Amino acid sequence: MLICGVELSGSDAVVCLLNKDTGQFSLPESKIRKITLKKNHTREDLQQFQTSFAEFVMENGVKKVAIKERMPKGKFAGGAISFKLEAAIQLMSVADVEVSLLSPATIKSTLASNPLPVPFTETGLKVFQETAFIAAYVGHLAK
Repeated sequence: MLICGVELSGSDAVVCLLNKDTGQFSLPESKIRKITLKKNHTREDLQQFQTSFAEFVMENGVKKVAIKERMPKGKFAGGAISFKLEAAIQLMSVADVEVSLLSPATIKSTLASNPLPVPFTETGLKVFQETAFIAAYVGHLAK
């Protein structure tokens, strides 16, 4: 199953594709590393972001989207824009695509019991994609 891991950062949705087939993980090629919400943040901009994200998901045959959840308050609280992006992704109308939120506690406990099979530096991904990669990995393992 192909999962798209997502980290919301500012006006960007950083994405990473991770496939698991017969117990083996692979990283499908993708030229898209992040999808950006335009600066004005109007209704039309949000709809364009949602459409772009949905097209990315459909073009790549993604079956599940795993988003690292943003905390609503506290030291690591997410910004207002990231919550808009989260909602736009959750509400996209793409058939047969599940969207799940992964809390930091779920990510931490899953990684503790199932460490990454390969160091991130050996994946060939960009440094800023690490959290999205981890979200995709945990998305495969979390119940």
